[in-house]
Amino acid sequence: MFIAKNIKKIGMLTPSSNTVLEPVCQQMLSCLDDVSVHFSRFTVTEISMRPNALGQFEQESMLRAARLLADAEVDVIAWNGTSAGWLGFEADVRLCERIFQETGIPATTSVLALNEAFELYGIKSFGLVTPYTPDINEKIIANYSTIGLECAAEQCLGMYVNKEFSRVSPKAIEQMVAQVAVPGVEAITTFCTNLRAAPLVQSLEQKYGIPIFDTISVVVWKSLNMIGISPDCVQGWGGLFKSEEANEAVQS
Repeated sequence: MFIAKNIKKIGMLTPSSNTVLEPVCQQMLSCLDDVSVHFSRFTVTEISMRPNALGQFEQESMLRAARLLADAEVDVIAWNGTSAGWLGFEADVRLCERIFQETGIPATTSVLALNEAFELYGIKSFGLVTPYTPDINEKIIANYSTIGLECAAEQCLGMYVNKEFSRVSPKAIEQMVAQVAVPGVEAITTFCTNLRAAPLVQSLEQKYGIPIFDTISVVVWKSLNMIGISPDCVQGWGGLFKSEEANEAVQS
């Protein structure tokens, strides 16, 4: 009898208006023939502090999307979004707990994975790049201060319509990164999963000599770890995926 090769499956919770994370994740994982990635959407169209916008991230809508991924028997469920940056990290902790309780599938998120990467590399001071409005950036910075991380430099574009984030040009992203690559910044995060920053990470790291943690990249990295696949199989997407560099970060 023919037995199909065992494929590890990553499930991604996806904002409905996001058009970047799906193709980027597919590109990132295209070198792995034993991993597939699957997506389930829920409504997100605006990033702001308005009550309606904050309500987009209530747990039940995210759990409905997670249950659909569970039907596909994925091995991990990842919230590929950054809402805990302004809602508070505990929101993602609770979400992961609920997903596991209801589906039996372990879960992670972009923000929790980013926080793990910061800890892995011993980062205490970071640069923040987003397309968001200044008040969203302020919330993100305040939340990071509660876990002892200082935002030493920041850039934002003042945008709030989620579908428009995908239209930000690579040149604009590179210019924002340049503005926050200042003395004292130990790492930079491109903080939005509808921002086409992940393909730029490797060249930006080479240019500035510090880690660049993109919020799509970090959740792929964490998901691979959770399903027992070495992230160093992913080539050309930055130092986080290289075991040697990660080991050096742990030892330093």
